[in-house]
Amino acid sequence: MEAIPITINGAKSLEFELLRLKDEERPRIVSDIATAREHGDLKENAEYHAAKEEQGFVEGRIQEIESKLSRLQIIDVRQLNQDGRCVFGTTVNLLNLSDDTETSYQIVGEDEADIEQGKISCHSPIARALMGNEEGDEVTVKAPKGDILYEILEVQYI
Repeated sequence: MEAIPITINGAKSLEFELLRLKDEERPRIVSDIATAREHGDLKENAEYHAAKEEQGFVEGRIQEIESKLSRLQIIDVRQLNQDGRCVFGTTVNLLNLSDDTETSYQIVGEDEADIEQGKISCHSPIARALMGNEEGDEVTVKAPKGDILYEILEVQYI
């Protein structure tokens, strides 16, 4: 099986989600199913069917997280060789050379990517273009709207 790269915070987040699903969601759903069963005929009981559907979703997510946790490769960016290159886990400050706007992204695993928090997947076009480059380098990102030219202003190992 393929190892899944993830930051320390991403691994903690997955473990927290797993605990929440097992300790809070699973018992709540079991209670909801029991309550819905008390209402009688299960064929026409929307509450029962909704709870069973939610139970299926939660159990599937639990299995997915457990599988991922068994294959994680946790990367602590602070322990890496800090040579100024963009690698998994680094935070990169960029200057868009076409409109002079600055932006910052942290390169993370797929499970922790959240563009609103400035976290991009290591498999995204931007991250793939940045990986291996250094501060001061110019990189071209192949985006759906066309190529975007960035200058790497700073690479942080935080």
